[in-house]
Amino acid sequence: MSEPGLSADRRQPPTPIPLTVLTGFLGAGKTTLLNRMLKDPALAETAVIINEFGEVSLDHLLVEYAGDNMVLLQSGCLCCTMRGDLVDALETLLRDLDNRRCKFRRVLLETTGLADPAPVLHTAMSHPYLLLRYRLDGVVTVIDAVNGEATLDAHAEAVKQAAVADRIVLTKTDLADLSQCERMVARLRALNPAAPILNAAKGEATPDRLLGSGLYDPDKKIPDVKKWLAAEAYAGDHHHHQHDVNRHDEHIGSFVLTSDEAIPAGTLEMFLELLRATHGAKLLRVKGIVKLAEMPDTPVVVHGVQHVFHPTARLDSWPDDDHRTRLVFITRDLPERTVRDLFEAFLGIAAPDRPDRTALTENPLIPFGGR
Repeated sequence: MSEPGLSADRRQPPTPIPLTVLTGFLGAGKTTLLNRMLKDPALAETAVIINEFGEVSLDHLLVEYAGDNMVLLQSGCLCCTMRGDLVDALETLLRDLDNRRCKFRRVLLETTGLADPAPVLHTAMSHPYLLLRYRLDGVVTVIDAVNGEATLDAHAEAVKQAAVADRIVLTKTDLADLSQCERMVARLRALNPAAPILNAAKGEATPDRLLGSGLYDPDKKIPDVKKWLAAEAYAGDHHHHQHDVNRHDEHIGSFVLTSDEAIPAGTLEMFLELLRATHGAKLLRVKGIVKLAEMPDTPVVVHGVQHVFHPTARLDSWPDDDHRTRLVFITRDLPERTVRDLFEAFLGIAAPDRPDRTALTENPLIPFGGR
């Protein structure tokens, strides 16, 4: 008989639990969306972590959730000072699961409206034990159609929340006029070309459309790289042209780099290491699938948030007929030309007789730039 929380084969770790981050600025409607989602049978076995800001906790009182799988993080946002609390909360849930004190199949984390989502993603992508037991399923960002333009104008955090989202939920469209909604959608598409925008008032923000946005779906054997990467969304010019340097949107850029040629593992690692070291704070999100020269038939997947890169994962084969390297970048105050020039420079110096570092070939779970 296997121990609680462990698979029958002790050599195989448990299937990682999907973790979804629900974010959005103050008053956008995160709690309303969370309540609606938790009533759906698809989320019957879901643990909820609610982060709050301030000395008096209120948000959790608004969550109509009868289950016991709820953890409340009080008196702070999920910034660096609270990451330890988040780790403790996630580990506590695992202990309770392994000891059969609770049962859940996924975790929903609602951040405070003031939160920069990056530290949350850092925690999920870099903590050794959490990496084994959880997988980042995606970031869902809620934006208010009535007040969203003013919020994006006034708060850089709100712009980052929109830029890094895998799914965007537009709320209060029934209270906004048509021109407001159209401007908001156009602005969001410029900030984040790849994220689907779902209209909450029209019932589009359903669990089946919000969840499963990560690379790995436990119900599928082959990773849906094309859906996760959405590289084609960044191929055109999606940016507005007001060029108001005081507008937060103007600081956000998104683009994709491609290469038909296989890239030596050491060359790729050095490129990402230098990029991380020199521009890490400006890399809001990096996603990619890479064709390595050493093993061109088994590509690796790259995923980074600012200075932190998720351990690389090697795929068994290419998921489709497109065997190019594709690297998607969402940046802040980092011109595409800077990244592209650096990428092309590294590709240009690779030589057949140059001794490349083969850490990625020998161990595909070593993080790029990790130490």
